[in-house]
Amino acid sequence: MPVIAIALIILVVFVVTVAVRSIRIVPQARVVIVQRLGRYLRTASSGPVFVVPFMDKILPVIDLREQVFPLEPLPVITEDNVGIQIATVVYYQIVNPKAATYEVVNLLQAFEQLTMTTLRNIIGNLTLDKTLTSREAINSQMRAVLDEVTEKWGVRVNRVELKDIIPPHDVQQAMEKQMQAERNRRAAILLADGQKQSAVLQAEGEKQSAILKAEGAKQAAVLKAEGDAQALVTVQQAQAQAINVVFSALHNSEPSPEILKYLYLQVLPKMAEGSANKLFVLPSELENIAGLGATFAAATQQALPADVTTNGSEGRQ
Repeated sequence: MPVIAIALIILVVFVVTVAVRSIRIVPQARVVIVQRLGRYLRTASSGPVFVVPFMDKILPVIDLREQVFPLEPLPVITEDNVGIQIATVVYYQIVNPKAATYEVVNLLQAFEQLTMTTLRNIIGNLTLDKTLTSREAINSQMRAVLDEVTEKWGVRVNRVELKDIIPPHDVQQAMEKQMQAERNRRAAILLADGQKQSAVLQAEGEKQSAILKAEGAKQAAVLKAEGDAQALVTVQQAQAQAINVVFSALHNSEPSPEILKYLYLQVLPKMAEGSANKLFVLPSELENIAGLGATFAAATQQALPADVTTNGSEGRQ
């Protein structure tokens, strides 16, 4: 009885072991390679995988998702003999698990060495300045070379990125000085442009101001001239009216020639007024006017009382 129990226990353990070894669960987006007696049998996708115990072997799980493979800064030499360090990141995806398993030994190591040699070959044909300004071109060229080589390994290279380019310390200092000089040059250009625009705007403003002042002065002169003309016309009209009134009064009173000569004498001083008068013309009747003056003087002496005349004579004595 104990022998039968032990045999039964051994049988149960064997069955459980066989069942466990016969079933394998594969996660989503992963596959496994199944070998039978050391030879490739099939590629099993996600889900339960049934194998024959002690005959079939399941190799490590292969991830079909896109993977990131970073490389540490790698020393390379440019075409102009400048040593720099470049850190690279490669994004790849396994598309043929069988080729990735049987076509290459240690896929990651082979991938790393291929990336390093390709990067050295590309950078060796570029100068330092071209390397610093041609990241996109370098990425595209590296992706094309890597994808062509890794295609037979069942690997597809989606993209390659230069994560960092580290030039030597002295080159960094020279680049910083160059960048500072470039920034100073741009600042000087912007300042000069600003001053130029300011001067242009100021000149335009002064021009507009001068034009407006000239227009104002012109309008003021025109208005002043019009006012002077109107005032002159008014004065002339007033003078004409006064002359008409005087002429009418003289005509109606029928003055004698002596009265006209007397009025003429009163007008003569007014004719000499004014700073612009440089020449004064005496009339030809000056002797007659002088005689007229003597006549008026005699008439005045006769009209005065006798005592006033006597007092005047005594005073003269």
